[in-house]
Amino acid sequence: MGTTIAPAVLTINERIDCLRESKLRHTREKQQIIGAMDYDDWAVIPPPAEMRDVVNIMGPSGEPITDILFQGFTLESNHASGGFFGPAIVGRNYRKLLEFHPPYIDPLGSLAGGYMVNFFSYRQPHWNPDLKYDHLTEEQEKYGLVTGIGGVQHLCQDLALGLELGWKGILAKIRKYRSINSTEKSEFYDGLEDVVLGMQNWIRRHTQEARRLAESEQNEQLRQNLLDMASVNEWVESSPPRSFREACQWILWFQLAARMYDNSGSLGRLDLYLLPYYEKDKEEGKLTDEEAVFHIAGILLRETGYIHLGGYDEDGKDNTNPLSFLVLEAVHRLKIPANIAVGVGKGINRELLKRGVEILFEDKLGIPKFLGLDTLYSDFTKNGYPLELARTRIYAGCHWFAIPGREYGMNDLIKVNFAKIFAVALRDMLADAKLEPSMEALWARYEKHLRRAIEVLAEGLDFHMEKMHTVFPELVIDLLCYGPIEKGLDVSQGGVEFYNLCIDGAALATTADSFAAIEQRIEQEERMSWNDLMEQLDNNWQGPQGLKTRAMMRSIERYGSGGSQADAHALRIVETFSKIVREKPTPAGHNMIPGLFSWASTISLGKKLEASPNGRYAGAPISFGCNPDPGFRRDGALTALAQAVAAIQPGYGNPAPLQIEVDPGFSKDEGGVEKICVLLETHFELGGTEININILDKQKVLEAHQDPAKYPDLVVRVTGFSAYFASLSEEMREIVVNRIISE
Repeated sequence: MGTTIAPAVLTINERIDCLRESKLRHTREKQQIIGAMDYDDWAVIPPPAEMRDVVNIMGPSGEPITDILFQGFTLESNHASGGFFGPAIVGRNYRKLLEFHPPYIDPLGSLAGGYMVNFFSYRQPHWNPDLKYDHLTEEQEKYGLVTGIGGVQHLCQDLALGLELGWKGILAKIRKYRSINSTEKSEFYDGLEDVVLGMQNWIRRHTQEARRLAESEQNEQLRQNLLDMASVNEWVESSPPRSFREACQWILWFQLAARMYDNSGSLGRLDLYLLPYYEKDKEEGKLTDEEAVFHIAGILLRETGYIHLGGYDEDGKDNTNPLSFLVLEAVHRLKIPANIAVGVGKGINRELLKRGVEILFEDKLGIPKFLGLDTLYSDFTKNGYPLELARTRIYAGCHWFAIPGREYGMNDLIKVNFAKIFAVALRDMLADAKLEPSMEALWARYEKHLRRAIEVLAEGLDFHMEKMHTVFPELVIDLLCYGPIEKGLDVSQGGVEFYNLCIDGAALATTADSFAAIEQRIEQEERMSWNDLMEQLDNNWQGPQGLKTRAMMRSIERYGSGGSQADAHALRIVETFSKIVREKPTPAGHNMIPGLFSWASTISLGKKLEASPNGRYAGAPISFGCNPDPGFRRDGALTALAQAVAAIQPGYGNPAPLQIEVDPGFSKDEGGVEKICVLLETHFELGGTEININILDKQKVLEAHQDPAKYPDLVVRVTGFSAYFASLSEEMREIVVNRIISE
């Protein structure tokens, strides 16, 4: 499978252009079959038409989705529900999928492989229905909590382990510790072993396919490329990689396996993992920088994994290196969705920051994003960890960090909707006939319900940690972690060293502005009563009076305007939230870390929420991440936005990202790149932790919103991830459009 062209010698750039066109073709197919995709591009390749089975199923969070599976392919079940649960059968089924999965090779690329289906779509249901938590569901629903129960893969493996051992070495390690540990753990080892054997089979068939394609390939350049590809894969099927190309191929195989297994996308410090191979091959004259860029592009083409470039070693020394720049160059050449982050800090090579900003302006794709490492590492020490350990944490997802192979986090899986807590508190206060409504009473009820919501989440997390390994263990990530194979324990079961479970707050602006609107219009100005407010909320701001009242509530000085009541409320909300999360661990003793992030849940959390006092309509999206709402200031000042988000950081080591939109004309101003560099550095010096930037032409985005097909290759930074604009739902496009128009 792949693309054959007329005999010619193509440059690397020409090959990259052809590969990008193939990706766009695959993306258009997915858009036509699946529809909207409000998530990472994921680089999944549609199966051949004769193998496709388009199905309507339930997603991991219980939402209906359309997906593509292999026609006629079925998996084994061990439960009356039709599901399969537990390490042995999960591993066995995944091996079956790997051994069925057809090879994918494009003769124009240097790396073999591509994945076509998602294993999680075969998992119906996703949770074992025998494992009930009915004692929690009433309050989970009352507070609109995203509980994280059954959540997967939001941690980070250490790819260095795999590069050192190779698949044969990993298999030998599994068998060694199987013989040491008790037979009670045999099912776990069965699952791990089946994953490795399935991977070796999948790789072996690509070796065979590359040789088969080479036999009929008329283009000598491509024929030799296919033979080289076969040799590379024949080696990495069992042995640790020896060359830069082999290392890239090994990493791609692992990432394809992890992504297909449960959507895991953490790549980590790719510039460090590949550095020894790069230096060796360069010294021996076997690799040019152009070739290195091409092999890296081969990884990014098939996997939109999260990559951390630049940073410190444990002792605080800058370990930015030539590959840090070459990974950026690969992203620049490809011009497709990718999740690359550049580390920024006082001791880090500033040229990497500058090059990242230049690429932002040149490509206008929202790539890369930027990380305030000095604050992040300092903040993480507040959890009781030494700074040396904190510096080993790496960017591994939309807004989160993890210690590779040593930390289980559940990052970005658990959400507290501050606006829902506010709605519960407001109605609770007004229902108390013995209480005189006031801001003080409202805040007391808000804090009470926020505390209880976090307690409910903590109890749910303990339930997840107790049961998850019996439902769907992290068999792929387990292979490259320190402890699971040695102990015979899944990462969710105690297999790794550190457990830091992240709880994210969402709807900060919605809630802060609601507090401020009530304080100003009801308490201070007495322009309406509490009963008037509830009447308008219940009527969803309908009718002439509703529109007038809504305009009044929206016209206050909002969060982000600087020195306002709303700014003070935002800070109080975050400080109280962080304090409650940190004041005690879960009942079972697991550490919890506060964060601020809504992800695409901005839409789903809003759909379940009544109208809000800040003028938000019932069912409308909640505020985006920790940003002020669009239009928070008439001038839309970037500096005000940066200051507002820097001021409300939770402060325990996971980022609370700033999302900014910049007009491309800014780059034409004298010193435009330097001005953005200074803005980023200033935000981080003020305590900011992560910045996502879109540099997009307003008119182009508006045209693409009206007709997405007009700009099929337009890439935007949606939130922590980037995606093709045309792949997003109308609701998600609307959120991006509103941000760009207002800022």
